[in-house]
Amino acid sequence: MERRNWRTHFHSVVQQVGQNERLATGGFMRVIPAIDLKDGRCVRLRQGDMLAETVYSEDVPSVAGRWQQQGADLIHVVDLNGAVEGEPKNLPQIEAVLKTVRVQVQVGGGIRTIETVRHYLQAGVARVVLGTAALTNRGFLEQACREFPRRVLLGLDARDGKVAVKGWTTVSETRAIDLLKELAGLELGAVIYTDIARDGMLNGPNLTALREVVECASFPVIASGGITRVEDLQAVHALGPRVEGAIVGKALYDGKMDYRIALAALAQK
Repeated sequence: MERRNWRTHFHSVVQQVGQNERLATGGFMRVIPAIDLKDGRCVRLRQGDMLAETVYSEDVPSVAGRWQQQGADLIHVVDLNGAVEGEPKNLPQIEAVLKTVRVQVQVGGGIRTIETVRHYLQAGVARVVLGTAALTNRGFLEQACREFPRRVLLGLDARDGKVAVKGWTTVSETRAIDLLKELAGLELGAVIYTDIARDGMLNGPNLTALREVVECASFPVIASGGITRVEDLQAVHALGPRVEGAIVGKALYDGKMDYRIALAALAQK
């Protein structure tokens, strides 16, 4: 009963505001569970290394259903194979998730054409995440933002402050902050900032880098990478109202963080 009441309250205060503004959620920050897909299974990687995986489930829809049951209003799905190979590789699993849950789903990984963007959004995906395209195909990113304003998110993945692409297999010479500033005029829904060195390591987020992103971004920010404890979520939340949410993966799957407890802790802020 408590979860239903919380969800009713949350959705009653969410409203769409002007371009490049975060959702007004009465101060609440979303805790977004991640489902990373590799070879049709739910996995987690260490620092994005495709060879350093831990398999958590072969029943992907049931994983999504669990997060919905525990109170998630948004699930973050990444096609890891797609990110490396440049085209969707786990479509059956993603479509099964969409059929299983009623909450919003955002998808990233291997989205390199406008046709793929259209396919996902027409299939019921709430938002798509573009990363590599922001650096290698600016025209495509701009077209996607024009055609689907605020339904496209920027996946800003960085190693030592520089943008990584192609499933984190290649690191560019472009500084993440510089790219963020270049894209300020686009109708992006949010930027997901991931510090690759922290991802899957359970040693806390890079708050210094996140703070810089929050200060530079002209649209909402979603934190990702290293979030392990409720205190990490609270520290991210303290960065200000531009922070829309935080993506949590390994900490949830390894039992380091209880999802319901995390929601309750943030709701008390």
